[in-house]
Amino acid sequence: MRLVLFDIDGTLVNSMGAGKAALEYAMVSVYGETGPIASFDFHGRTDPAIVRGLLRAVEWPDDEIEAGFESTWEAYLAALDRELVERGGQVRPISGVNELLGVLEGDERFAPGLVTGNMEGGARRKLGAAGLAGRFGYGAYGSDSERRGDLPPIARERAQRRYDRSFDMGMAVVVGDTPEDIRCARANGARALAVSTGRHSVEELREHGPDAVFEDLSDTFRVVRMLADE
Repeated sequence: MRLVLFDIDGTLVNSMGAGKAALEYAMVSVYGETGPIASFDFHGRTDPAIVRGLLRAVEWPDDEIEAGFESTWEAYLAALDRELVERGGQVRPISGVNELLGVLEGDERFAPGLVTGNMEGGARRKLGAAGLAGRFGYGAYGSDSERRGDLPPIARERAQRRYDRSFDMGMAVVVGDTPEDIRCARANGARALAVSTGRHSVEELREHGPDAVFEDLSDTFRVVRMLADE
């Protein structure tokens, strides 16, 4: 059995900008400003790293940034609830996701989980809004570590408790839509499956050396073959 570790935003779900809008509201509420949020690249970063990067850009010291974290996440989750409700049925799984998860859940070779920069509460809200609640029995989140590269070992530890067995990170596959997902996989000795369902093209992702690149996850047969290393 191998770990299949999915990113959320741009890989599983398009939340239609709900997360960014909620974070902007929360940062204004707590810090009084957002830094260069309109031009800042959110993709592949953890939520804490995004807040830190935005405020460092306008010369906030780290201790003051960290002092506001707890209040920021409380305000963010409340705002995210509102933003997701406003978007109603617009928040949906990305093409091929439901079909792929259905196959993985029924195949004892795979243990699908999450490695995402979202705070755990944000991850659950976005998945719920897209109809994917309960599809992942373990994961690691931005609330576990600000460093994305720290997350796969945390996910592995939780998977080992859930399945009562050990997992080899060398057999794990990280699935994501950014170069950061590929780097995260490589830093942990895992394989990387990249999808161009976010802002990066197939060609851009291929430059970072993933084991495979797909336009999306809709070709279930080909994706499963790659995940199984066939």
